[in-house]
Amino acid sequence: MIISKYTCGVFLLSLGLLGSCTSKFLEESPSDQITDANFYKTQNDAIQAVTACYSELTKEGQYNAALWGMDIGADISTTGGGGGSDGIEYTQLDDYNIPSNNFVITRLWQGSYISVQRCNIVLQKVPLIAGMDPAIQKRCLGEAQFIRAKMYFDLVRAYGDIPLYTTPPTGIDQVNIARSPQADVYKVIESDLTAAIGNLPASYSGADLGRATKWAAQGLLAKVLLTEGKKAEAATQAQAVIDNSGKTMWANYGDNFVVANENNNAKESLFEVQFTNGRNQYDRNNVGSSMNQFFAPRRGGLVPAGDGYGFNVPEPDFVAGYETGDTRKAVSVWVPGDVSPNGSIQPKSLPGSPFGFDCKKWFVGMVNTNIWDSPQNVPVLRLAEMYLIVAEGLGGTTAGYEALNKVRRRAFGLDYTVASSRDLNAGNTPNFQDAVIRERKYELAFEFDRWFDMKRTKTLISGMTAQSAYLATVGVRRGIPTDKNYVLPIPQTELDANPKLVQNPGY
Repeated sequence: MIISKYTCGVFLLSLGLLGSCTSKFLEESPSDQITDANFYKTQNDAIQAVTACYSELTKEGQYNAALWGMDIGADISTTGGGGGSDGIEYTQLDDYNIPSNNFVITRLWQGSYISVQRCNIVLQKVPLIAGMDPAIQKRCLGEAQFIRAKMYFDLVRAYGDIPLYTTPPTGIDQVNIARSPQADVYKVIESDLTAAIGNLPASYSGADLGRATKWAAQGLLAKVLLTEGKKAEAATQAQAVIDNSGKTMWANYGDNFVVANENNNAKESLFEVQFTNGRNQYDRNNVGSSMNQFFAPRRGGLVPAGDGYGFNVPEPDFVAGYETGDTRKAVSVWVPGDVSPNGSIQPKSLPGSPFGFDCKKWFVGMVNTNIWDSPQNVPVLRLAEMYLIVAEGLGGTTAGYEALNKVRRRAFGLDYTVASSRDLNAGNTPNFQDAVIRERKYELAFEFDRWFDMKRTKTLISGMTAQSAYLATVGVRRGIPTDKNYVLPIPQTELDANPKLVQNPGY
């Protein structure tokens, strides 16, 4: 059993983070509820508190809604859906006409900060618990450090300068704080991950499978350093994961997205969001993934409801960009003529998908009667990305090309350890950096990272302008970003609650 697959009844920490809290509320000590006064006494309390830190990953503020926009707002996919106002929150990202009350940007902020504050409480309280197994205590701290770093990494990439909380607020003056510079946020992220590497175990077994390991922390640190432009340092960290984690890439790319392969310590995954099924229906704030339903094509027989909702539709130029023989295409995209398990055929045009494309990577099929309830985990970090970080960090060196080519070989169904005719080299690669970023685009498609990649490589405007021109030739309109769209707007709810916050320019 996996971590979030036993959290249904776990204690979820209740945080007084809103500006509407009164002093009377803060002074009350209800004797029939779990509070700071009667919790954080035992090792089991510590483990439950840490488990609560993970829970936001499965909700709308992370992988069950908000982070979908990081591909939809980029050149991977478009909103899809049933047209009209269906999925308006994603259409606004698609069109780069994002109001400050947009659902996606609001939930990403709120969900991430809920988790941050839970982590802050763990980091404050767990060191004070007497009688804990020192190894478990150390692990709990490392998990909280890892999750806080992950949430702050999403926040700083999405919004730029953000409020920085490293301890639990004790009053409204500590809740309502100004935004800290991005550089300060990245210092905390790096510090958290460095500490987590030292605190976390290399692997787990049994019911603890799915918790963050030291390799997850080191892999995330590599990605953080790459985002900061510290390429050589990023390559060093990623190479350490490759050399020491014991992980290997699956021979078959599609095996990364098979439910039976989840949390396999011998293979590629470094960290996964843990989803399960059978506990919720029409609820994206529980423990089941809704992507099986939301992304499936709007045609019959695919899921328990009979039809998918057809969101997150691949863009035609993205699909056209797959090289002949790239096995990742069949794993990631439904194309016209594809046959589903029940024998239905993907048509050439569907509501929300005029070219007949749909996202396939998160398709599980009929799970049970609870349709927003897929058990398919979402890989957050995979070994393949470590190879791509090494490649980008080292540039067009022999080692850089070899790291890139390992990912390419697997993509074409080849032994990734053996040189092949698909290999890139200085003679056939005009721009090594562009080649690496392109490989990330197809390797990590629909894993909700593309907008972040376009931001950090400063190609958001040029890339979306080029896509808009392409789409215009086939009669499709696409919004074009401006400089302000390198960050998202601060949610209006937060501006209303915290007078020290200021909106990002242009919103």
